[in-house]
Amino acid sequence: MAKVEAGMEGMVDMYLFETTTLIDQLDEILLRTEQANEFTEDDINEVFRIMHTVKGSSAMMGFENLQKLAHKGEDMFFIIREDPSKMKDIGFVYDLVFQMSDLFKAEIEEIRNNPDYEGTDFSEMIAKLEDGARILKGELDEAEAEANAASAASGKTSAVSAGENQSVIRVFFEQDCKMENLRALLLLNRLKESFDVIDWFPKDVESNAESGTLIQEDGFLITLNKADVEEAVKVIEQSLNVDTYEIVKNEKEEAAPAPAAEPAPAAEKPAESKPAPAEVKKEPAPAKKPAPAATAAAQKQEKQQSAQQQVSGGGKQSLISVNLQKLDQLHDIVGEIITTESMVVSNPELEGLKLESFQKAARELRKLTDELQDSVMSIRMVPLVGPFQKMHRIVRDMKQKLGKNVELVIEGEDTEVDKSIVDNLNDPLMHLVRNCMDHGIEEDVNERIEHGKPEKGTIKLSATSSAGEVIITVSDDGGGIDTDRVLQKAEDAGLLTKPASEYSEREINNMIMLPGFSTNTEVTEYSGRGVGMDVVKKNIEKSGGSIFVESKRYEGSSFIIKIPLTLAIIAGMEVRVGDIIFTVPTSAIKQSFKITSNQIIYDTQGNEMIMIRGECYPILKLFQKFNLKTDITDFEEGILILVEADGKSVCLFADKLIGEQQVVVKPFPAYLSRYNLKAEGLSGCSIMGDGSISLIIDVNNIIDKQ
Repeated sequence: MAKVEAGMEGMVDMYLFETTTLIDQLDEILLRTEQANEFTEDDINEVFRIMHTVKGSSAMMGFENLQKLAHKGEDMFFIIREDPSKMKDIGFVYDLVFQMSDLFKAEIEEIRNNPDYEGTDFSEMIAKLEDGARILKGELDEAEAEANAASAASGKTSAVSAGENQSVIRVFFEQDCKMENLRALLLLNRLKESFDVIDWFPKDVESNAESGTLIQEDGFLITLNKADVEEAVKVIEQSLNVDTYEIVKNEKEEAAPAPAAEPAPAAEKPAESKPAPAEVKKEPAPAKKPAPAATAAAQKQEKQQSAQQQVSGGGKQSLISVNLQKLDQLHDIVGEIITTESMVVSNPELEGLKLESFQKAARELRKLTDELQDSVMSIRMVPLVGPFQKMHRIVRDMKQKLGKNVELVIEGEDTEVDKSIVDNLNDPLMHLVRNCMDHGIEEDVNERIEHGKPEKGTIKLSATSSAGEVIITVSDDGGGIDTDRVLQKAEDAGLLTKPASEYSEREINNMIMLPGFSTNTEVTEYSGRGVGMDVVKKNIEKSGGSIFVESKRYEGSSFIIKIPLTLAIIAGMEVRVGDIIFTVPTSAIKQSFKITSNQIIYDTQGNEMIMIRGECYPILKLFQKFNLKTDITDFEEGILILVEADGKSVCLFADKLIGEQQVVVKPFPAYLSRYNLKAEGLSGCSIMGDGSISLIIDVNNIIDKQ
């Protein structure tokens, strides 16, 4: 297990990037082929290539545990490549490779986050993959493999089987004799010369020095025909460094204790186990294909690679990997350029001067900075296909565990968002998809049929871009939200802030995102603790976005996420309130207008409101909100800006509009964090052209506080 060496960080980053990409490709191939129930020769070759590449790169980096894990996966697909017909009706291969994929992902995160990484022991998973290879060869059936896995999971090392007319011999070597795995190999070879050795454990005594530790603790297990046991014992007694041995006639019977060690008890079947898989018919291993066929396959692969190189410009590299920190640095520099350009053009010393050549140069500079900004932003933009495709795996695993027949439909995965936002979307999307699977889709198929819906449920994941923001929708065609039940739960939990009768259906639906809210009476693997939906909302709001729920009983629910394309540079409308300038994101503004005093109406509590196209909107005076001094307090002298977020609207009252401008969002200084300015309706600040500070209004929170 190699520790990451100092000075190799660049190579490690490249290894992690390439391996993550390959593992994602592996998942995509497996999900696609499992859904289509077809594993083509090209798919098999591609999976084999991925395994081989990961094995080689892991060995180069010194990650021996990952190298061995990939090697066992490669061995399994080598058997499949030799005889593709073995993939028919063998679903265990998918489960094994998905488990291996999950281990790779977890280990990659450990390497990335732990500078003192030493490596994880994958011996249990390696044993499962070895059993998988034996099933494919016809040497083992799935029931025996499950028994082996259950034994390993419960910490028992007796992983050999004793069938009818067979016996297991457990051999212990002398203490401190060292290299027990090689001594076991020598003994195994001697027995093979004279007897039919059926099985042994550990299986990797020849290639894995760590198997010696298992032999020290639990002995070396050998399965022979009963008729050969007596003679085999004589060979064992004559072997060097053998301390004791015992004969286990049947692993289900408890063996007598050995002098040197206590034998492991029989493996018990877990209380909760999956249904027994279909029996795999044992057939003789097919003869290997003749060499010319293999050569033809190799020639075919070489032709495909040659064609790909021709398409990409004769093998020239058209894409390069760039460290995200360098892109962040470039992005920050562009932000400073935009700020500096604004300071130069808006310099108060230039007021009243007619400088035609300067104005011409300033317009050209603005054009170039806009193009530079667009280019840098486009570099950071990545499609949503990554987080979207990962949801296939979530749906697949939950389908098996919950026993629900569900199809995942994806639309708009090519929609692009800033890289920093995409990274923050994985967890929210996972929670929403799991919520749709667990709560949305009905458990009883008959309930769906009664309401005129197909037996197979549908979860839809879609994305579109509009007006500087991306709209992501996660929806299901399940039973919808029971508003009466939600309202009752909220009332019981003391979460209501007004009489229950005053809540609209939309407000009730969005209660499921309140902290601690859950309608489940029992805690399950997927839900019931009241954490999940509120975390989703917080994570999305951290990315500057918003989420709200729409649902119709017995027809389904939709979770609608709105997030900005980017967080660092936004288009904003500057407004003045007293001596302070605020920036309101243009994407949230619906319209701005002036009014007369007779247009103001009042609600029952005396709050000012304005009627616009038949709808009443509350008015929020910014000078009152932030306790600012201003001479403009009359509605006729100021201006109203109608803003909308999360399906709710409010009219902001300000002194006057200054104009629209691209602004670079700067975070507040750390010492202001204790004031929780975001909750009060401020998301950051920006430097104006004259060097003054503009406060950026967080429309979501300022409406929530209304």
